[in-house]
Amino acid sequence: MLTPERHRIILQLLKEKGIIKIQEIMELTNTSESTIRRDLSQLEKQKFLKRIHGGASRLQGKLQEPSMVEKSAKNLQEKRMIAKYAASLVEEGDCIYLDAGSTIFEMIEFLHVTDIVVVTNGLMHVPSLLNKDIPTYTIGGFVKPKTNAFVGRGALAGLELYRFDKCFLGVNGIHPQFGFTTPDQEEASVKHKAISLAREAYVLADSTKFSEISFAKISDLHEATIITNELADGIEKQYLTRTTIKVVTA
Repeated sequence: MLTPERHRIILQLLKEKGIIKIQEIMELTNTSESTIRRDLSQLEKQKFLKRIHGGASRLQGKLQEPSMVEKSAKNLQEKRMIAKYAASLVEEGDCIYLDAGSTIFEMIEFLHVTDIVVVTNGLMHVPSLLNKDIPTYTIGGFVKPKTNAFVGRGALAGLELYRFDKCFLGVNGIHPQFGFTTPDQEEASVKHKAISLAREAYVLADSTKFSEISFAKISDLHEATIITNELADGIEKQYLTRTTIKVVTA
């Protein structure tokens, strides 16, 4: 089978299914694994798809933003694994910032230190934090209905009142050239400000966020350490010269 025909089949499958596995492409095209991997690499460079562990997925739209309910239901096992490791980085006496992301929400269950203070822009985080008797401050501002995040001028002004030992953020896209991105520029501004106010910054993101680019830039990669799960072959190497990555495995 000629290369253009394989590429057409791969892109059609992605359009129909969203995610495809290398094995199913091999079987459908009667082609070797090495050839399919080269095909996926080429199509990724042309920005038609992104590679994931064991296959490829369709790129999301620049403005596409799932709700908190939708995000919370996706890749839950990976998110909890990442969140548990991130929570282990919190030490007694820390003042930390928890972003409104769904993976950040999963951190709260694993926060076992008692002498800490939390500042958050995540409205959904507050009941869980209070249930654990963790001193909690919200930053105020406009509550964005889709993500339940405080954003806008009020949120930025509220953040200025604090300084953090560590901040933990969620993002929609991680790209070696375009950095950390998210669909909403107001959320991007709040995330960027939190990074600037923290001694250490961490981005919690499962592997589906890599090679994605959303509308609004948060920061360059070197400004935060990435905590993620197992990445597709060759992906990690693209980022190691630009930032620190902690890959968490089960």
